[in-house]
Amino acid sequence: MIKDKNYYLNKSLFISATNTDVGKTYACKRFAKALASLGLKVGYFKPFETGVINKPIDGSNMLELVKQLNPSFDFNINDVVPYQFTLPAAPYVAKKQTQIDFDFLLEKKKKLMQKCDVLIIEGAGGLMVPILKDIFIIDLIKMFDAKAILITPSKLGCINDTLLSIQALKAKNIDFEFYINLYEDKDSFEEVSLPFLKDYFTQLQYLQEV
Repeated sequence: MIKDKNYYLNKSLFISATNTDVGKTYACKRFAKALASLGLKVGYFKPFETGVINKPIDGSNMLELVKQLNPSFDFNINDVVPYQFTLPAAPYVAKKQTQIDFDFLLEKKKKLMQKCDVLIIEGAGGLMVPILKDIFIIDLIKMFDAKAILITPSKLGCINDTLLSIQALKAKNIDFEFYINLYEDKDSFEEVSLPFLKDYFTQLQYLQEV
């Protein structure tokens, strides 16, 4: 559940997921609206977007929403999505010969945070999607000094995916919360996956309740 306003002030929330097509952009929208309703000025940052043809679809949609919620966030799409690649693949593959400059990304984040109270950062794919041979999306969370928001699915197999992703976050001592996105196999979720999840975790949070 969304906490009080002061908890999020001057923080970055890094929204990642157990895999691709789990609902990261949907989660970004829900968090942006919820945080704005607390009176916070929200910002948005998506360091990498792949599968870009004419423009970054996810980044453009989010930027439009954030500008409605926070008119002072006067950045363009190249500011909020600095690396845009055509191939719909992991950044490691999609970047081809492009050199990824992490200092450049840190500077971008710093500038974006000057125009918001809380910055929502959207990852690409799941936590272990590679950027370089030895740097993964999960490593950006620590690099950006952000709190992780892990989105997990409701489909068959979500138990395995959720536990593996949480194990990866804990191994790197990353502060996180996780939310279940009730969107796929949701009619069977209560029978197939919920019994274990309820017994294993003391509390479950659903993205639809944000």
